[in-house]
Amino acid sequence: MKQSAKKKEVAFYEGNAWVHRVKLLQPDGSVKYSKRGGFQSEEEAEASYYKYEKEFKKASRAYQMSAKPNPDVDLRDYLLYWFEDVFSQRIENTTRMVCAYVLYDLILPNMQQNIKLRYANEEYFDSLLAVVSKACESAGNKSREFLNMAMKEAVIQEYIRVNPIPATKPYPRRKPTIIILNKENVKKLLKAAYDSGWYLEILLGLFCGLRKGEISGLKFGDFDAENKTIYIQRQITSNPVIPKGESKIQSYEVIEKPPKTDNSYRLLRIPEAVAKEIEKRRVLVDANKLQYGEQYFDHDYISCQENGLPHSTAAMNSALTKLCSRNGLPHITVHGLRHPYVKPTTKKFITFFEVFRAAS
Repeated sequence: MKQSAKKKEVAFYEGNAWVHRVKLLQPDGSVKYSKRGGFQSEEEAEASYYKYEKEFKKASRAYQMSAKPNPDVDLRDYLLYWFEDVFSQRIENTTRMVCAYVLYDLILPNMQQNIKLRYANEEYFDSLLAVVSKACESAGNKSREFLNMAMKEAVIQEYIRVNPIPATKPYPRRKPTIIILNKENVKKLLKAAYDSGWYLEILLGLFCGLRKGEISGLKFGDFDAENKTIYIQRQITSNPVIPKGESKIQSYEVIEKPPKTDNSYRLLRIPEAVAKEIEKRRVLVDANKLQYGEQYFDHDYISCQENGLPHSTAAMNSALTKLCSRNGLPHITVHGLRHPYVKPTTKKFITFFEVFRAAS
């Protein structure tokens, strides 16, 4: 009969309390051994021990990388250090969420052996990516992109002389299927949406080309009723909170942030009928303010819940899915509404806008 592995004993009872040993990395790279005590239970001491162990390993990696490039650094240690202490410091949380999944759930678990960074060549990465790519359709492409960024910086930092990733087998990204509603389907969608509570938001996607976050972030102060314009200067987005060293999302925050790019700041002329719908929404929002009183969260949003808080980032897509399903329309997302949009100075816009007027 196979015996189970003996549990490592990391805590012991000493001086009327539970204690554990600890390793502390010194500024010169040496290791100091000490104790931490005063714990009420063995479990509490064990939890503290593993916390210190994790911090020690992280500090050791950071020391190795911050000093003169170590030719014997492990590939695993380099990837962890580069991602957590270098790359994560300059990217958005949404990008970190994807990359954390790629590193912690795809790459590291599939590394058959932990080799030195300098020995990780084209053949090694081809073998690794071949295994990783089986996880899901995008796994090979995303993992190769991640490794390419990491190895580029390894070259810059003089850990390796050549980045081996460009020579590996590519895993092309599948082109997304783009659905564009025809005029008849646009009419059906607008008629179905009229009493749904999302009519204005759909108009802003169809006839102003706004992204989902830009629609959510639009405020009455951005609307010029006299000149029939709106100014795009922010977006609402979901900010995933991921603890360091993990790939799982702990929670989501709905936050305001600048538009996607510098070119996303823009002043748009809008159709008169869309301007009228904004004024209708203002009346509705003012009524909600009176109803909720001090419990209304006034952020001046045009698109919001009855109490003034922004909708969840999934709310509009969920509403669109229901509208399409109930009315026999092709499934389309908020982003998909942008595809028919063209600048209002073109004849195509005028023709397309006639569809809107016919459906109103």
